[in-house]
Amino acid sequence: MPVPDAPSPGALPGSDPSGGPARPSHLDPAIAARLRRTSDGLLAAVVRQYGSAEVLMLAWMDDEALHRTLTTGRATYWSRSRGEYWVKGATSGHHQYVRAVALDCDGDALLVDVDQVGPACHTGRRSCFHNNLPVTGVSGDERQVRS
Repeated sequence: MPVPDAPSPGALPGSDPSGGPARPSHLDPAIAARLRRTSDGLLAAVVRQYGSAEVLMLAWMDDEALHRTLTTGRATYWSRSRGEYWVKGATSGHHQYVRAVALDCDGDALLVDVDQVGPACHTGRRSCFHNNLPVTGVSGDERQVRS
């Protein structure tokens, strides 16, 4: 018998022309009304280490993933490749305990502060952002002025 809160594996959060949630969710309607989702019903979630602000990863949430994150204190995301929800650390043991969640000024991105246990990246690295690219179009002096 299906569990009401559990999505069907492989079910993709579809778009809703009204701009509302892609599928039923228990998210507070006042929060849901502030969200500007992608056409597939998702929000980018930038995840950083609480206290140090070290950026760890980027993941995707729909309304229900955000609801679960806010109400359980465990980072829950939508896997676009697997088409299902995942709780960070459920299989790897590299849990993310949520300390704070903020919505950006446009309502289209989330900042999730976590206490990260172990590496955040599926490659085993602390952060997913370990592939530095060369920046050559701006001189050192201009970089200092712009930052």
